[in-house]
Amino acid sequence: MTTATASGTTATTKPNRSGRTRVGRLPWGRYCVRVASLVAFLGLWQLLTVRRVHLWVHFEQLPTVVQVGREFGTRLTGGPYWQDLGDSLVRIVTGFALAAVLGVTVGTAIARSRVARDILGPVLEVLRPIPAIALVPVAILLFPTNEQGIVFITFAAAFFPILVSTRHAVRALTPVWEEAVLTMGGGRWRVLAQVVLPGALPGILGGLSVGIGVSWICVISAEMISGEYGVGYRTWQDYTVVDYPGVLVGMATIGVLGWITSAAVELLGRRVTRWLPRTESGDHDRAGYRTGYRAPGTLRRTAVSEPSVAEPEPERESRKVHQ
Repeated sequence: MTTATASGTTATTKPNRSGRTRVGRLPWGRYCVRVASLVAFLGLWQLLTVRRVHLWVHFEQLPTVVQVGREFGTRLTGGPYWQDLGDSLVRIVTGFALAAVLGVTVGTAIARSRVARDILGPVLEVLRPIPAIALVPVAILLFPTNEQGIVFITFAAAFFPILVSTRHAVRALTPVWEEAVLTMGGGRWRVLAQVVLPGALPGILGGLSVGIGVSWICVISAEMISGEYGVGYRTWQDYTVVDYPGVLVGMATIGVLGWITSAAVELLGRRVTRWLPRTESGDHDRAGYRTGYRAPGTLRRTAVSEPSVAEPEPERESRKVHQ
């Protein structure tokens, strides 16, 4: 099936066994380009550090790729590395899950209820500009253990992006859908379950993607300040003992973990929004608009080229009337 976008470009979707159409996978050429980009970055890093290039950046003090890889291989065979990895993952998953549930709930309530907006809105707007990492002293005072305090910091980091995105997504919904459900006899809970949450889902998923990235930044910072285990704690300990290859191993681990969790959130988002129209790879069209999904209440930017019945010409129609 061929799909024509508003800019004139076309994208091909393939039907699966269930009769639905699915988007074609990413071409192998693009995978090769991405791998080549990463290899080129590592090669440039190795060249600058081996040559001990000294410009305005001191590359001679940076460990080489070979040194970092050797240190990474050594730590993979040890138990402390996996223990730190597990501790950080438990903290990030717990805090992010709490932030997702409360962020979507409170954001929807503020967008839909005037009472909730008047009661919760002023307090949340005062707390929202405060960086989550600045709450570390408060977490130390409030919670009896460092583990609970770090989970709280992770929760606070992800809560506000999810809250704001949910609030804006719910407010952007067109009232026609809600009025249609109410006209057919549906109540508030039916409107919430069948109109509000499905319609605001793309915006909510955007907030989740932002929230998971901010959560990693804050959980690593919290582990560096008040943690006893975790990737952030281990990275800071390596820095204090001047183990720079170990520091870069920790940084690489943080980057890989952040990429995996962000990809998991995006994959989950694509699974739960399979009913939305998409083009190949969800890329942007030439006009710069996202063609991967259609926001509620907006004009559809894709049109499926299906055989349609031709409309009768005006002359033929007039002859029929005359006869």
